[in-house]
Amino acid sequence: MSSASAIPNVPAPPQAIHNCPVCSHWLPEGTLACPDCRALIYGQYLSQLAFEAQQLEQQQKWNEARGMWQIALTWLPAETQQAAGIAQHVTRIDAQLKAAEEQKAKWTKRLGPFAPIALFLLKIKSFLFLIFKLKFLLSFFAFFAIYWALFGFQFAAGFTLCILIHEMGHYVAVRRRGLKADMPFFLPGMGAYVRWYGQGVSRPDLAAIALAGPLFGLASALVCFAIFWGTHSPLFLVLAYTAAWLNLINLIPLLGLDGAHAVIALSALQRGLVAGTCLLFFALTLGPTLSTENVQWVFLVVGLTLLWKVFTRDQPETGDLKSFVYFQSLVIVLGALLVYTYPLVARLQP
Repeated sequence: MSSASAIPNVPAPPQAIHNCPVCSHWLPEGTLACPDCRALIYGQYLSQLAFEAQQLEQQQKWNEARGMWQIALTWLPAETQQAAGIAQHVTRIDAQLKAAEEQKAKWTKRLGPFAPIALFLLKIKSFLFLIFKLKFLLSFFAFFAIYWALFGFQFAAGFTLCILIHEMGHYVAVRRRGLKADMPFFLPGMGAYVRWYGQGVSRPDLAAIALAGPLFGLASALVCFAIFWGTHSPLFLVLAYTAAWLNLINLIPLLGLDGAHAVIALSALQRGLVAGTCLLFFALTLGPTLSTENVQWVFLVVGLTLLWKVFTRDQPETGDLKSFVYFQSLVIVLGALLVYTYPLVARLQP
């Protein structure tokens, strides 16, 4: 059996739980299943172990995967069906490892002095397979190439980097909570997303993960604006405006955008207040003569969809104040940056 120290990505053991997460039944030290409702006490940790073991199996790291499953067995009561299923799976891995060793020994004997050469070629094949598995880099450069062809190298580089910073906000927020996350995957010509894995995430945590993207995106927009302020470069002005606009669009609480995940932590009143802020920004962009020449319709879209969310049934009884302040602050700062930069961008147009 492999030791935990020899297995990569072993999740840190959870703290001892003394109340059942399902029925709140008090539990003595070392209890693995609730005697009342039979729930697995460390189910979330077991899910993390299972995910890591499956990832190792996909990479064909069978010894490490076996060790991960063995760790999972120590967190399960021996009499459960889950423990029996894992034990059977470990037995199948053992059989597969034994068959692989026998096959290797057979071919080593057949190849004789050419065996080291064959082993070297197999390692090269595995290396090439790993390169093609790096979907993050491949999608990143494909995304960059499309915008380079459309708008030139400089804008494509800045724009792609702003998108990456936004997505890394989600990635960092997920990892900070001890959850598994993949590196961003870019959809050329569309956008990007971060796939992450977790169960039982609270509404405030889900909102914080969702809003971390626009927060990092706001930071990239402010950096671009600061560079414009110091250099008067039109490129960085356009990047600041574009980044602010895209991150505000992401706050729309529909279609799987960041706002759709963040709004679930807000009460009806909090949603209404954020919607009011968006609609106020929309009114300000109309100007004193109510001209629609320079209006930013994104404020109206975000405001109306948030207003609609006031009347849906997915809001909690008590909204999370921190999530509300987070959401409202992003709207205010992104909105202010958008309102300030738009007239300057408009002057650049021939």
